[in-house]
Amino acid sequence: MPIETRLLGRTGVRVSNLCLGAMMFGWRTEPAESYAMVDRAIDAGVSFIDTANVYGRGRSEEVTGEALARNGKRDRIVLATKFHGSMDDTDPNARGASRRHIVDACEASLRRLGTDWIDLYQIHRPRPDTAIDETLRALDDLVRSGKVRYIGTSTFASWEILESLWVSKELGLNRVACEQPPYNLLDRRAERELLPMTQTFGIGVIPWGPLGGGLLAGRYRRGEPLPEDGRYAMNERQRRRLTDGVYDVIEGLEPIAADKGCTLSQLSLAWCEQQPGVTSPIIGPRTLEQLEDNLGAADVVITDEDRERIDAVIAPGATVSPYYEAGWRPHDHRIL
Repeated sequence: MPIETRLLGRTGVRVSNLCLGAMMFGWRTEPAESYAMVDRAIDAGVSFIDTANVYGRGRSEEVTGEALARNGKRDRIVLATKFHGSMDDTDPNARGASRRHIVDACEASLRRLGTDWIDLYQIHRPRPDTAIDETLRALDDLVRSGKVRYIGTSTFASWEILESLWVSKELGLNRVACEQPPYNLLDRRAERELLPMTQTFGIGVIPWGPLGGGLLAGRYRRGEPLPEDGRYAMNERQRRRLTDGVYDVIEGLEPIAADKGCTLSQLSLAWCEQQPGVTSPIIGPRTLEQLEDNLGAADVVITDEDRERIDAVIAPGATVSPYYEAGWRPHDHRIL
């Protein structure tokens, strides 16, 4: 089954139903392999690429821009990036969602990407110390100037997105076109409020972490050492996601994948891509081999019987691992 295209919210823009995430490009993945991954994804039908300024402190954007310059396909790609994370440890204003930072960050991203416009510019995380109208006015100016086509959010609670829609309506500003939430078979909390809300208001959904940051890639086994090259062996902060419940889900899903003749990662990715309200899950391969496996998810059809079996392993709206991260803002409880 070939990769399809879907509408990105109410924009009228069509994007592939898999989005290539470039988080690893230029630092964990060498430039040459990154270029090859972009070429392979485009050849397979992927027309949507997502990165962020904070990935490799700009290196991912540089390599993504270089890849598109080499293959001459920039005009055919919906290119997304994000701002919010710190880009300079010595400058307290080189982060966040203020007008000052947004304008500077956009100009820097345009230079690194080697492009005149960003198709989708996203607020990487909510910022409760900055009024949303401050952020939206700055983003609206960028849209009106032609440097940005559409705006979006990432890891926002439903009420925060609705607040942004209300402010945009009241002030006559461009509204957010999509949300990028964590959503996978280890954390299904987006189904409680977020996905019904986005469908109601015509907002696209491009989930990050559809493979649980690699936990659903088939490499993790209960009682076995962690893969040395995996993020959970390398990052103590991320290891809090590796709970006993994760292994329960993995062990419950593996027979379903085996019965369908696909890998655990392909089953997990296909399930996410075929959930109601989802536009395009973001795959974040580190190697060409991982990319090939991810692309194979396009051939996996999730049936009603499959959904019933999966729901018996992890119920709708349930979670066994925290992807809505605690601690980035004072009102986390409102997401849960």
